[in-house]
Amino acid sequence: MSSPALPTASALDTGRLLLGVFLPTVAKGPIIRRPWAVALAARLDLDTRAVGIVRTIHAKYPTGPLLLKVPLRKQAIVLAPEDANALLAASPEPFSPASSEKKAALSHFQPHNVLLSRGPVRTVRRALQEQVLDTDHPVHHLADRFVPVVEEEMRQLLAEAARGGSLPWDDFLDAWYRVVRRVVFGDHARDDKDLTAMIIRLRKDGNWAFLRPKRRKVRAAFLRRVADELADAEPGSLAAVMAAAPKGDGAEPAEQVPQWLFAFDPAGMATFRALTVFATHPEAMAAARREADADTSGRRFLPYLRASILESLRLWPTTPMILRQSTRPVEWADGTMPADCGVLLYAPYFHRDDRHLRDAHGFSPERWLTDEDDGWPLVPFSDGPVVCPGKQLVLLLTSAALASVVGDHDPRVERGQHLDPSHALPGTLDNYSVVLSVSPRS
Repeated sequence: MSSPALPTASALDTGRLLLGVFLPTVAKGPIIRRPWAVALAARLDLDTRAVGIVRTIHAKYPTGPLLLKVPLRKQAIVLAPEDANALLAASPEPFSPASSEKKAALSHFQPHNVLLSRGPVRTVRRALQEQVLDTDHPVHHLADRFVPVVEEEMRQLLAEAARGGSLPWDDFLDAWYRVVRRVVFGDHARDDKDLTAMIIRLRKDGNWAFLRPKRRKVRAAFLRRVADELADAEPGSLAAVMAAAPKGDGAEPAEQVPQWLFAFDPAGMATFRALTVFATHPEAMAAARREADADTSGRRFLPYLRASILESLRLWPTTPMILRQSTRPVEWADGTMPADCGVLLYAPYFHRDDRHLRDAHGFSPERWLTDEDDGWPLVPFSDGPVVCPGKQLVLLLTSAALASVVGDHDPRVERGQHLDPSHALPGTLDNYSVVLSVSPRS
């Protein structure tokens, strides 16, 4: 006797999810953000509306996961927290992160990356990533090299901001890219904007996934550049650690590096957004400064500032859609999910659930320093066995950047969205429109 199928949304409710949740999220850019779309989402409050749509659908279909009526594709969405946790805990098997959509997008610049891999070769590539990125350690073994890089670039950025009178997003991003290139490839790559431009071009193509042909010559040239960096890796860089690490069959080391360049980009966005919140939230700024002033770790381990990055990512996730794909039929409590079924976890729905989270729409880094939300799917870096292997390294670099700014300077918001600690924070924070001013700390 065959098992019952999972609940299925009506065509109307499927359309509401596609038009109100999926389309606005994809329009903003799944691989690299489109500033005009982020601005539009902020102006129309589309992300808050999307969370409301998912809440309404969940109330109508309380059991799940929920299958959608999508042509030419088996697709489901998880709506209950226990289903979200089960999905992530059962990755990569039977829920592979190598979904069809992700393959189409990321293959524009890293077709053999661990994220797109399955089976034994995925195990080899994941192990290599974890070894190089020190996944299991809060402080990377090259922290003594990386933290000064962050501090140097933030000092230069702040000096330029003082001379120019303001600190817009574009200037912060330029400084952040310098940090990324030095951490990944070494000091010689600090000003190699051409390398960054190549991956940006390919990532823009990735936004279109299936709909844009691959620039195979550009991709090949980019991956050759990465391979050359690994062949002549500068000591004290991630490239040097990668070059020296033992590699199993099919490791494809050059194909694992682009993900670092990709992932560090939204990390900079989360940092700038956290600075914007500090500039408008005196209590959070005071807590951040107390930690920076009392730090004895050399800015290697700053729990409150790390929690501030996590809170920035909770409020405004840079990966709002976590995708999986079933590798075989999977039994759930309410029915069977077919093989090759895409599964969507819409993170903002869980991150902004004011029915279960304290201060769901406020800035509360303290939640990450306690166990108050344990078991709830707060997933800024995904979770489970395929949690982002660079999570701890990202938190190291971003918290050091925050400390470098707030420790000695007063940021203020000159232009951009109004953030008020006494009101709910917006569903979208348009970092592209934010201009900060910085002055010596009073």
